[in-house]
Amino acid sequence: MRDLVWRAVLSACRAGGVALSICKALKRFSPNSYPRGAFHIMSFPLPLSSAPADAFSDLPLLETEPVPPRIAAALAALRAGRAVVLQDDHDRENEADLIVAAERLSTETMALLIRECSGIVCLCLTDAKVRALELPPMAVLNESRNGTAFTVSIEARVGVSTGVSAADRVTTIRAAIADDAKPSDIVRPGHVFPLRAAPGGVLARRGHTEGTVDLAILAGLQPAGVLCELMNPDGTMTRGADVERFAERHGLPMLTIAELVAFRARLAALREHEAREAHDAYCADPA
Repeated sequence: MRDLVWRAVLSACRAGGVALSICKALKRFSPNSYPRGAFHIMSFPLPLSSAPADAFSDLPLLETEPVPPRIAAALAALRAGRAVVLQDDHDRENEADLIVAAERLSTETMALLIRECSGIVCLCLTDAKVRALELPPMAVLNESRNGTAFTVSIEARVGVSTGVSAADRVTTIRAAIADDAKPSDIVRPGHVFPLRAAPGGVLARRGHTEGTVDLAILAGLQPAGVLCELMNPDGTMTRGADVERFAERHGLPMLTIAELVAFRARLAALREHEAREAHDAYCADPA
């Protein structure tokens, strides 16, 4: 639990959501590091209700945290570099996307996305990564129905030919998600379409983009993923029972945005409760 609280404290302080002295937090986990009374504890306001607080949204799952079977299967697939079928709400796009963790993406899986989906391969990135790569929005005025946050399309500066092949698109994605990636590492336009995930994930916006990034984070991977919309051979979008048949035929786990929203809300409430308990225990401890 100490690991959970420590990471929650750091994340919350970065987000500005919790007023707690970091030095005092360090003393909590290293009680002999500082003389008694050397630091002053500040207020630690944590709401009792479940809330889409960013304080917990960038934390991967701990082994002790309970996970529903379908979400566990999806996370295991992402860690293994396999695709997951992610469906959104019926009253939204009512579509299913194949999603893959960006850092585990292989040329073979990219070929699957190109072959079985629409061919519009999107790279889901956090707001921070989009800013780091200096990617402007595709349009100044976003008039799309669901506010999908496309940036300008990209290509790797080196290591690609036309940029269209599965291997070239994987090269582009790897260049963009590298820890030390710089704006100069990519060119624009290109054949990969970045999407900016809303801060707060699916608790802020119930989209495939946010779901993809949320699942990558929960899996303990880089907060980036690749998606492409499932499409039938006749050019229509894959929906309903056809989605289930596709997943079964390819042995892929299925998950809905609604399931992920419910899980993240429960997880946030659990983490807030445990952080509050840890704080109360600390305040009651005179040492």
